[in-house]
Amino acid sequence: MKNVFLTSLAAFALGSGGVLADGKINVITSFPDSMTSPIEAAFEAANPQYDLEILNKKTSAGVKYIQEISSDNTADIFWASAPDAFEVLKSDDLLARVKVNSTGIPDKIGSYPLNDPAGYYYGFAGAGYGIMWNERYLKNNGLEPAKEWGDLADAKYHGHVGMSAPSRSGTTHLTVETLLQGEGWDAGWAKWKRIAGNFSTVTERSFGVPDGVNTGNFGLGVVIDFFGFSSKASGFPVDFHYPTITALVPANIGVVNNAPNSDGAIAFIEYLLTAEGQAVLLDPAIMRLPINPKTYANAPEGFPNPFKDSSIGATVKFDVEKSGARYNLVNSMFDVMITYRLDDLRDTVAALHKAEAIHAGSGNDDAKAKIAEAWALVEANPITEAESLDADFAAIFTKKRKKATDTVGERQAEVEARWDAMVVENYAKAKALAEEAAAM
Repeated sequence: MKNVFLTSLAAFALGSGGVLADGKINVITSFPDSMTSPIEAAFEAANPQYDLEILNKKTSAGVKYIQEISSDNTADIFWASAPDAFEVLKSDDLLARVKVNSTGIPDKIGSYPLNDPAGYYYGFAGAGYGIMWNERYLKNNGLEPAKEWGDLADAKYHGHVGMSAPSRSGTTHLTVETLLQGEGWDAGWAKWKRIAGNFSTVTERSFGVPDGVNTGNFGLGVVIDFFGFSSKASGFPVDFHYPTITALVPANIGVVNNAPNSDGAIAFIEYLLTAEGQAVLLDPAIMRLPINPKTYANAPEGFPNPFKDSSIGATVKFDVEKSGARYNLVNSMFDVMITYRLDDLRDTVAALHKAEAIHAGSGNDDAKAKIAEAWALVEANPITEAESLDADFAAIFTKKRKKATDTVGERQAEVEARWDAMVVENYAKAKALAEEAAAM
C-alpha cells in the first residue's frame, strides 16, 4: 500500500533509534470490519505514510490482551465503545497521557464529558443504547415495537428477543449497567431477569444481535444505536428506538502506554476528530453519532442529533467509575443468573406468564399471592449494591468465562457456585409456584 520511499523512511526512523514518525499503527478494537474498513480507507488516503493494522477483539478480550502484552507492548491504540473499559486500562497504567489537537469539538455530549480529563482517552463518537426490531417479523407475529425496557418483559414477546452477554460485549455491559444505574440495583436486575425470560437467545458477539434481527431469526434486539441505524441505512426492514432510561456516552479511543508508534496513534485520533473524519461516521455502513455538531448538517433525514435533542440519555447520568469498579462482577452475575441458566429462567417466566393470563381477571387472591411470591424468587439478588461496590469483593472476579465450564480462580468459583445454587433453587421454586397458581 505504501511506496518504497515511505517504507524506507519508516525503517530509517526505527533504525536511528528515534520515535517512529510513520509506518504501521497497530489498533486493538471491538468494532466490526463494516465500521473499521471505511475509516481505515479514508485515513490512509489522507495519510499515505501510515498503515493501520486492525486486530479485532471483544472489548473485554481487548482489555485482557493489552494487559497480557504490557511487558513487551506491540499495540498502539485501543478503540472501543465502552468508557468503563478505558477506565480499567487507565487504572492499570496501560494508557498513555497524550495531547490531541482538535477544533469544533465540544466538551460534552449530552451531560457526559467527551474526554478523560487527564488526557488518557478521547471521545470520537456518541453512543446510546436501545431496542432494535424487524418490522416484517413483528407484523408476521402480530406484534408492535417495544420502545421501553419494560415492554420487552411483556408476555407477548416471549421467545422473540435477542441480546448478547455483557461478558462478551463491552457495549452490552454498558446497556446492562445503564439500567442498573437508571432503575436502581435491585429493580434493574429484576427487570433484566424479566426481559431475559423472554429471550430467544444470548448471542456470542454483540453484532450477532443485529444480524439476528436483520435476518428475522428473532424480532427484537438489545443493541447499541449504530447497529440499528446502519442496518436501516443498508436497506433492512428494521428500526431503532432509545428507551427513556438510556445513557448517551462517548465511544472512545486512546493510546496504549509504551506504544511503538505513538506519533501515528495520535495522528489517527486527530484525524477522527477532523471534519473529514467525523463525516466518515455517517457512512451507511457506520452511522455513528458524530461529536462535531456541524457534521449533522449532512446527516440523513431522521438521524438523531444529540446536540439538538436533549432527551436522549437525559434520565441517566452514567457513572463510569461505578461501572468500572464492578465491571467483572456485573458480567459474572449476568452469566450466572441469565446466560448459563437461560433455559431454566425462560421456562419459569413462561410458567408465570401462563399463570398471570389465567388469573388476569379471576379475583383469586391465593393464586395471585403465589404468582407474586414466584416473581420475588426470580428477582432475588445474591448480593446488595453495597457489596458490588466493595473493592475487595469485586477484585475476586478476575477472569471472564466464555462458557459455564471454564475454570476460574478458587474464590471466584466459590462465590459463583453459591450464586448458581441460589438461582437454580429459586427458579425451580418459582416455576412450581406458578404451576400451582395456574391450576387453582
